[in-house]
Amino acid sequence: MWIFTRYGFFSAVCARQGDGKYGLAIDPDRIMVRARVREHLEVLKERFPDMLGQCDIHDFTGTDYVYRVFVYKQVWSRVLSELAGETDYDNFKSEVARYQGQAGAAYEHSLHQVWSVMHRLQE
Repeated sequence: MWIFTRYGFFSAVCARQGDGKYGLAIDPDRIMVRARVREHLEVLKERFPDMLGQCDIHDFTGTDYVYRVFVYKQVWSRVLSELAGETDYDNFKSEVARYQGQAGAAYEHSLHQVWSVMHRLQE
């Protein structure tokens, strides 16, 4: 699942067993939360220190998502619920611009591109 938040973009999938390396069977009880930008995971950990604070960010150089954390599915479900509950804006891209400021300009620009691609699907 792809999750776009004011904190960043994440791809969440079932983790692979053991250290999460490719080729191992999946672990249906753990989620591998992946990011293309390390800071996105860092900010998410800061926002949810009680649930994600102890999760190490692992670098998987050479993969499509370099930065990853591993968390139990129950914990990830709580994080998603909290994210939904804190929605207090009426325009997501504008909220990202407000929250991240200039530091998030590349992320905001990417959101506009995603919006455009998905808009074409509607047509």
